[in-house]
Amino acid sequence: MRNLLRGQRTIVFLAAGTLTLAAIAIVGVIYFSGGTPVRAPQSGGQAETASSRSFVMHEAPRPLPEIEFEDGNGEALTLADLRGKTVLLNIWATWCVPCREEMPTLDALEAELGGPGFEVVPLSVDRAGPEVVRKFYAEIGIEHLGLYIDASMRASFDLQAPGLPTTLLIDSEGREWGRLVGPAEWDTPEMIAFLKNHLTSN
Repeated sequence: MRNLLRGQRTIVFLAAGTLTLAAIAIVGVIYFSGGTPVRAPQSGGQAETASSRSFVMHEAPRPLPEIEFEDGNGEALTLADLRGKTVLLNIWATWCVPCREEMPTLDALEAELGGPGFEVVPLSVDRAGPEVVRKFYAEIGIEHLGLYIDASMRASFDLQAPGLPTTLLIDSEGREWGRLVGPAEWDTPEMIAFLKNHLTSN
């Protein structure tokens, strides 16, 4: 009888240990994926890409810190230099695979909506500097996006970006309307309509 009870306790301890390890593994996946759960592959074998419904929109626009970065010519900029237009600020890096994959759709979005009232601002956090971004743009045929960089990565910290890519929708007064964490297809009709709606209401 004593051996039977000892065996049952061993099974219970093993089961508890397995559940604990599973929980730790799940937390680890969430942490290292930038604070958001990893989506399961879809039937086509590719991870699900976020849509406009993935934007977390605030009830009221929120103030942002005055981050500093540079353009491709090394000129110092802040968010104040972008006032007067709606900005889609995409924090990314050339070593981030999902960032690389969504970049052509951001380029297409800028071609569709870019102008005096709207700009896609892809803010690279590559420590290697603007040359690596310039090379990447040339490799994949980016034609409409500007080159912006923060090699210090301080801006992503100040903006509390939980991972890459993180995209902020910023109004013409430099306030955050909402954000989307993770990659997205930025040139879909649904996304374009969503952004146009915020352009007219901004």
